[in-house]
Amino acid sequence: MSGRQAIDRSSPVEVRSRAFAAIFAGGVIAGVLDLAYAIVVYSPSRPILIPQTIASGILGASSFRGGAATAALGVLLHFVIALGAAAVYYLASRKIAFLTRRAIIAGILYGAVVYALMHVVVLPLSAVHHGHVPFMYRAWEFVEHLFFVGLPIALSVRRFSR
Repeated sequence: MSGRQAIDRSSPVEVRSRAFAAIFAGGVIAGVLDLAYAIVVYSPSRPILIPQTIASGILGASSFRGGAATAALGVLLHFVIALGAAAVYYLASRKIAFLTRRAIIAGILYGAVVYALMHVVVLPLSAVHHGHVPFMYRAWEFVEHLFFVGLPIALSVRRFSR
């Protein structure tokens, strides 16, 4: 359209439906990939420990004695965070066209932002035990967030924003 913005003639219901689809798809895909990565890398022989570790953010060490119930809570919390990250990206994309126009670059950058917020704000404020994590694990987790968290969210938002 020769430099002009296209007029969106969608009904409010269609806009809400696309917003829900963008957030849901991006959040679920990112959540599944991120959780699968954590299980494969950190606890492949005892996968229940990963969601229990997530639940320990609010329950502390008692989450490891809660069995399937605390694991389910951890999965729920994990997806709340992933869906929240997708919602933030979607809302930002309504004001910043670069986020949908250049979704690959923006998604990779957003993955870095999500990683930083998790490690600088969320985890320090949580009740999670803060043990030493070798640099290589942190480095790979950072890269994982670029491609398994930020990118699927950005691509989902771009896909459903058309």
